[in-house]
Amino acid sequence: MDQCTAFVLLSPPRHLTALLADPEPAYVLCELGEGHAADHGTLLWDLDGESGGVWARWNERRTRLAPFAWCPEVDDEGDACELFAEHSSGHSWDVVDPTRAALWELARRGHPHLFPEGGAPGA
Repeated sequence: MDQCTAFVLLSPPRHLTALLADPEPAYVLCELGEGHAADHGTLLWDLDGESGGVWARWNERRTRLAPFAWCPEVDDEGDACELFAEHSSGHSWDVVDPTRAALWELARRGHPHLFPEGGAPGA
């Protein structure tokens, strides 16, 4: 499934601006699969690698920052889902960024020797 294309301008919360060097508002893109049922979401930072991360979650009315545990699911190759627990769309291995996919296809056409099995380099 393609990645959701929703984005939001995220301004650092006042209580974090004192901790950040030159905080600037920035756009963030939803990391969930298109057509998901709940709020949009993007990972802002990993808490410690195991317990979870801080995610920006937003909808038409509000944006919030909240910690979420990692999704416990693992694919057949042993790779963990990179989304938060109880996310409402496919797992991270099911979500394809259409822009990245288009760029990989252009690279594959222009440099087929880098894609011995037709996939992305290093895949």
